[in-house]
Amino acid sequence: MWSEKYEALTSYEKGEFRRLANYLLSHTYMVRYEYQPSQQMTLPSYDYQNASRLFGVLRDYFAVTGWRLEKDDHYGIMSLINIYDHNRLRIDRFTTLFLYTCRLIYEEEREQASSFHTVKTETQAVVEKMQMLGLLEKGKTTQKERIDAQRTLAHYNIIQKMDTSAWNSEGNQILILPSILSIVSNQGVNDMMAELEELRKDDVDKTETGQEDAE
Repeated sequence: MWSEKYEALTSYEKGEFRRLANYLLSHTYMVRYEYQPSQQMTLPSYDYQNASRLFGVLRDYFAVTGWRLEKDDHYGIMSLINIYDHNRLRIDRFTTLFLYTCRLIYEEEREQASSFHTVKTETQAVVEKMQMLGLLEKGKTTQKERIDAQRTLAHYNIIQKMDTSAWNSEGNQILILPSILSIVSNQGVNDMMAELEELRKDDVDKTETGQEDAE
């Protein structure tokens, strides 16, 4: 029983258990390595190390409450998944497309990825990729869309900003984290491309319809 494992923990471990359980519920993903802008280097995550030590009791606790806690030791990802498919985050269209484009970039660059399984890119590179794929209405995006999308993905540890300053309206250097593999699996890449193609066709159809109405 998870409660027996919990009671066997020290006071410090119980505090960490509560803190990490809440962190996972809020952020869904946790990664083994994090980039530290102040030191300009990637270091092991203290939270991930502690969650790994407490993984057994965390996993059993979440199982009782209807969640599945998974850990991928190869890529260094911890994921919390609701087994009833509840508590799903709804994100806007632009954020969805930004996420999909980051996944494509990750797939293209993963063979050259660092030993931490991260891929370095920047906001403008993602936006240009979206433009190339025809995913942006009139080929443009707003500063608010870009910043909101990156903030959302960073909150869930899908991407990470590489500098200590606030999100810049002109763009930032970012790391695409291996947790993106848990959101869109390798098998899902082809489906994703088909979906992106459908979205692009919808935009083209809307544009053509608008032109016909204007005529």
